[in-house]
Amino acid sequence: MQLWELFVIAVGLSMDAFAVSICKGLSVQRLRWSHALTAGAWFGAFQALMPLAGWLLGTRFEGLITNVDHWVAFVLLVLIGGNMVKESRGACEALDASFAVRAMLPLAVATSIDALAVGVTFAFLGVDILPAVCFIGCTTFVLSAVGVKVGSVFGARFQSRAELFGGVVLIAMGVKILLEHLGALG
Repeated sequence: MQLWELFVIAVGLSMDAFAVSICKGLSVQRLRWSHALTAGAWFGAFQALMPLAGWLLGTRFEGLITNVDHWVAFVLLVLIGGNMVKESRGACEALDASFAVRAMLPLAVATSIDALAVGVTFAFLGVDILPAVCFIGCTTFVLSAVGVKVGSVFGARFQSRAELFGGVVLIAMGVKILLEHLGALG
């Protein structure tokens, strides 16, 4: 996988966390840098850990599905992307202003479930996992920290667009992977 492809996937995966960060920014009366850094750390860490866990699972079962790995990657990415597109039509969920563990842990897990499936896909594609998860984690950290600020300044205007963009990106990457394996792309 080339660096630009990894970047596109990292941004696509980060869009759920970005959208939730916008909502967290909306909920804060007085924004501090610690709010943005806390959101970035939680979301970035889980977006890095989940693909690693998915990759570990995928490598265990890789031998069983080698002949259809491109179809598995395609289906997973299209399902995840389609779900993000569907969710983009919803309004910004009401979130409390807390950045405590009890508030952030469930959000970090919920926004990173799709990254688990992408990690499985990475195993089938033979992606070098450590640089990939570091890149995804750092990208999510930055976008989540920015999302908190965007939410406090601009409101919910960008939340649905972020999820829509992320979903479309993941679907496009799934189609690209399938077309490459079918020989339609060089």
